[in-house]
Amino acid sequence: MEGMTRIAVVGAHGQVAQRLINLLHVRGDEPVGVIRSGEHADDLVRLGAEPAIVDIETASAEELGTAFAGAEAIVFAAGAGAGSTAERKWTVDYGGAVLSIAAAELAGVRRFVQISAIGVDAPLPDDTDEIWAAYVAAKRDADVRLRGSGLDWTILRPGALTTAPGTGRIRIGDTVPRGAIPRDDVAALVVAVLDEPRSIGRQWEAVGGDAPIGEAVLAAVS
Repeated sequence: MEGMTRIAVVGAHGQVAQRLINLLHVRGDEPVGVIRSGEHADDLVRLGAEPAIVDIETASAEELGTAFAGAEAIVFAAGAGAGSTAERKWTVDYGGAVLSIAAAELAGVRRFVQISAIGVDAPLPDDTDEIWAAYVAAKRDADVRLRGSGLDWTILRPGALTTAPGTGRIRIGDTVPRGAIPRDDVAALVVAVLDEPRSIGRQWEAVGGDAPIGEAVLAAVS
C-alpha cells in the first residue's frame, strides 16, 4: 500500500511499536501513536508520531475511532506486557483488539494489521501457568475476531521477541518452526505487509531466517 501517509499504531509505547513508528516516520509517513498515558507522549513525539491518548481498557469504540480519523491503516501492537495479570491479558490483548476492530469500522479504516504470537492455536498442557494460558487464549481469540471482521486484515505471529539488532532476514509461513526474531525485524515486516496489498487476508508466523524481508513477503503471496 505504497503512498500511505497516516497510520495509527495502537499500543504505541511498546518496543515493537516504537521501532515501527520510527520506520514510518523516517520514510515520510505520519504515524499516530495511541497510548493510554500522557506520560509517554513526549517519547512518541521524539520518534516522529502524533500522540493520541486513549485507554483501550476503558474507552468506547467511538472515542478510539476519533483517534483513528483520517488514518489509512491501523496496526494493533498492544499487549499487557510481562508481569501483568491474566485479567489484563483479556482486557488488553483481546479486549483492546476487539475495541480497535470496532473503532476502525466506525472510522471507515479498512486496513488492519495485528501483531499476535506464534503457535497460539496449538493446545496447551493442562499444567500451563494461568497467566501464560490467558495470554495465548487472548491472542488466539483476538485473531479469530479479526479474521471474522469485514476489514482488510493481516495477522503476524512472531516467535520469541529479542532486542538483538535486526538482520533484515526472516522466515514466514502459515506455520514455521518455533524460533526467535528481533523486534527490529518484526517492525520492518509490518511495514512490508502494509506495502503489499496481496498480504490482505493472510496470517503468517515469523521467525529469524535467511530471506530478506521484502522477498519473504513476496514469496509468501506468490
